[in-house]
Amino acid sequence: MTPRPSWLRVLPLVGMMTTLFILSHQPGDSLPLPAVVNLDKLLHLLAYTTLGLAFLLALPPDWRIRRPRAAAVATVLFCLAYGLSDEFHQQFVPGRFPGADDLVADTLGGLCAVAIDRIRQRWTSRRSRANTLAGD
Repeated sequence: MTPRPSWLRVLPLVGMMTTLFILSHQPGDSLPLPAVVNLDKLLHLLAYTTLGLAFLLALPPDWRIRRPRAAAVATVLFCLAYGLSDEFHQQFVPGRFPGADDLVADTLGGLCAVAIDRIRQRWTSRRSRANTLAGD
């Protein structure tokens, strides 16, 4: 199996960043949400988990495997930085307001992405070892 070109790995990241920017640019009254406590924070968490997973996918696979801690830190910092830019952007959109609690949810989304990636790596490694042992 040949590795995907690097620009293909970046497409999900660019798509997610674009989606978040467009959603963030909507006036506050144009995004009706059900009256559920902290639903917006959960949505931030889910969106930034997806962003973090897309960021991890965009990283060169050999670097991500050789330097998992650096990849994890880079992912969380990327989500934090994009969250900061998103909160800055929202102060110029009518009916939208920046919030530290949103930024916390964004950063936690990056941490969730790292956790999901680690779980996936362990599961894949265990399956690979089991298949190798079964083939012996």
